[in-house]
Amino acid sequence: MPTDNRGNKYTVSSQGTNSQGNHYSSRDYGSSASNQNSYHYSNSNGSYYYSNSNGSQYYNDGRGSSSYTPPSGNGGNGGNKN
Repeated sequence: MPTDNRGNKYTVSSQGTNSQGNHYSSRDYGSSASNQNSYHYSNSNGSYYYSNSNGSQYYNDGRGSSSYTPPSGNGGNGGNKN
């Protein structure tokens, strides 16, 4: 069983490319995870999005701007890196 960069075990429940040419992957972390079915998209325009097993979310528009929502759902933290 694979592990993520935090050492949490998961199974890949689905992955592929959708009709818009965007890659997706869905991970199942089991019933003990805050977000049991996390996933990510890597979009053809260079942007990407993560919905993580701890409930946090991360989006990068591929042009130097990103946003992060912590697990508590309180606030976001984005920045333009230009």
